[in-house]
Amino acid sequence: MTDSRAQDPAKALPAPSATQGAGAAPPSPARHALPPAHLEHLVERARGYVEAASSANTRRAYAADWKHFTGWCRRQGLDVLPPDPQTVGLYITACASGTVSGDKKPNAVTTIERRLSALSWHYAQQGQPLDRKDRHIATVMAGVRNKHSSPARQKEAILPEDLIAMLETLDRGTLRGLRDRAMLLLGFAGGLRRSEIVGLDVGRDQTDDGRGWIEILDKGLIVTLRGKTGWREVEIGRGSAETTCPVAAIETWLRLGRIAHGPLFRRVTGRGKLLASDRLNDQEVARVVKRAALAAGIRGDLSEGERAQKFAGHSLRAGLASSAEVEERYVQKHLGHASADMTRRYQRRRDRFRVNLTKAAGL
Repeated sequence: MTDSRAQDPAKALPAPSATQGAGAAPPSPARHALPPAHLEHLVERARGYVEAASSANTRRAYAADWKHFTGWCRRQGLDVLPPDPQTVGLYITACASGTVSGDKKPNAVTTIERRLSALSWHYAQQGQPLDRKDRHIATVMAGVRNKHSSPARQKEAILPEDLIAMLETLDRGTLRGLRDRAMLLLGFAGGLRRSEIVGLDVGRDQTDDGRGWIEILDKGLIVTLRGKTGWREVEIGRGSAETTCPVAAIETWLRLGRIAHGPLFRRVTGRGKLLASDRLNDQEVARVVKRAALAAGIRGDLSEGERAQKFAGHSLRAGLASSAEVEERYVQKHLGHASADMTRRYQRRRDRFRVNLTKAAGL
């Protein structure tokens, strides 16, 4: 039977019993002994720090990957514990071959790499690290990458003219329409990830699960974000027109939604007219982008199914990077990228062949 703590990384500390798989050996009692009662408050705080070390999306993905792996081991009659590089190598092979029960097709290389990271994380939490450099794992992964890797499929960038058309499809007479309008404009102008958009609070230190906040000033607003490498600030200036100004859209949403504290973006119910108190799920950002892009007829040269695959939350971030006509270093800072190379991956319509080395070489 699988210990529930193995399914929830936030409960990984402490671990009185390791996750059990088919035929798994019992863990060492000394390693996983319960702490004294007077240290329980530290245990709870440690759990909080474990949870804060990764995003909710990462924790959900890791829990699902661990369940995927332990289920495969159980069906094959293999032990989950202790970590066995040969078992992991076989699991990777099964994932790449599409032979894992429940999978509709072979896993992508990026999916397999994430699953491997999840296994490493779970084993480390149990005090039994998995050696990813072991030849059984490293050699199989090298072969999987050589045989199955392909260039990343980037989402279509939402350009300014696209965004304006998308805004016209939203109902300004409902809270949902006002919220979606504010989300699209803020996400585009800030070059924000969908998790960053929904993680914002109205002010500083207002919720336990907030990952940033906004501050509205005369000339624009400041978005303070907690990212993977620490805190950063994003300046979003006011637009040239009221209808496309992200700051004005936020102000309207706050005023008509009567929001003064807590999550900035929330669920809307009752046919778009009732505001809930809980934070919006980040997947809703992707749905809003996709829905508005389809309604606006963007990329009408494609079928509806193809168009639906083209747009997601990252389309806003890519759109800003592709359309902002400023020096690249400003875009890089705005997006929070450590390198210019990463910023260029987001720029879908850069001027290509500005430097022609063929002619420069004399050909």
